[in-house]
Amino acid sequence: MSADSLTVHPLSAFLAPWLQEGVPDLDVLNNVAAARGILTGGGARLRFVVPPDDGEGYEERAYRCGEVATRADNRHDLFNALIWLAFPRSKAAMNRRHHQALRAARIAGNEARGPLRDALTQFDECGVIVAGTAPELWQGLCDHRWREVFVERRAELLRTTRFVVFGHASHDALGAPFVGLCGKALFIEVDVAWLKLSAEPAMAELDARLAAQLGERDFAPRDWQPLPLLGIPGATPDNEDPAYYEDTRQFRPPRRMRAGSSPGNR
Repeated sequence: MSADSLTVHPLSAFLAPWLQEGVPDLDVLNNVAAARGILTGGGARLRFVVPPDDGEGYEERAYRCGEVATRADNRHDLFNALIWLAFPRSKAAMNRRHHQALRAARIAGNEARGPLRDALTQFDECGVIVAGTAPELWQGLCDHRWREVFVERRAELLRTTRFVVFGHASHDALGAPFVGLCGKALFIEVDVAWLKLSAEPAMAELDARLAAQLGERDFAPRDWQPLPLLGIPGATPDNEDPAYYEDTRQFRPPRRMRAGSSPGNR
């Protein structure tokens, strides 16, 4: 994978500092990780390695000895490595929760992954952080009021809200985005001061906030809000046209409640 072949989408632009001199190899990635003192969930020093052929799982190897399997010339694995650099606390928290859940399941004699591990994997692959000062706009997205949020209140959205793609599979897919590309979103309420921070301290604070949530809450897949990535302002020039949001292939209308169902059911 050459530098010329790596397409960096606008939603991946915050990762660009690590790509300025071309696609980093394992040595470059490991030098950055070492300089930043990044540790995995078990407290081991993070190292990106060629995938070993010994059958040990990704999460357990990362937890036990800090080794993160990273294939050469592979966009998916490259973006996974870059998210480790950008969100070290959050990735470590996820790794620790995976290990704890797997250990508890083994003690109980249960090999099923369970909702927590499924949710963590989904967010790891496709997660999106919606950081903003206006929870009512987030509620609008949860309610599928796409036109209200993305069109009618677009200026307010741009002023109050930042969308940060966390999932490395989503970054990979954004190299050739397609209609219906969707992320799994989580809202983190911030203050106006955070919106004014420069990139590095803003990302560091967001990483700490996300890590705290991932390390403490018991998530299930239904806790993530589906979010059409190409609806995010700036994701494609096409969404400057209000008619773009009328495409129900991406922007599905609110679900109708079945008779007798409660508002909390999904």
